[in-house]
Amino acid sequence: MIQQKFFEEFGLGDVRETIGRTITETDIVIHAGQTGDFFPHHMDEEWCKTQPFKKRIAHGTLIFSIAIGKTADIINDVAMTYGYERLRFIKPVFIGDTITVKVTIKDKKDHKKPGYGLITELVETFNQDGDLVMLCEHILLSQKKNP
Repeated sequence: MIQQKFFEEFGLGDVRETIGRTITETDIVIHAGQTGDFFPHHMDEEWCKTQPFKKRIAHGTLIFSIAIGKTADIINDVAMTYGYERLRFIKPVFIGDTITVKVTIKDKKDHKKPGYGLITELVETFNQDGDLVMLCEHILLSQKKNP
């Protein structure tokens, strides 16, 4: 869906949430192939049995990619991604876990470029038990409606 949502239309504290997405072994294998990250934490079931979590862990970058992809449900032609900050992997995600994402507008401020502002979204990713597994801040560069 395409919409125009200008800087002024983002409200501090506004929240949106995604539906769930279950992480599969295929996700992990494809991500390993795409990134070259074949560390045993992700790929070696037997080795993982000797480690604290006792099973394979999804790549943090895989969870980040899927979580951010889940939030990309609207094309806003007057705002674009400016970057990500404060990325943290709080708890591991395993094969079979289902993640959901909550996005909260955390901050708004003017940008040095006239007619634009920066929106900071707090992106929180949870597993099926409601445990926080990943968080970051997504920064949007947004056009102002009334510069």
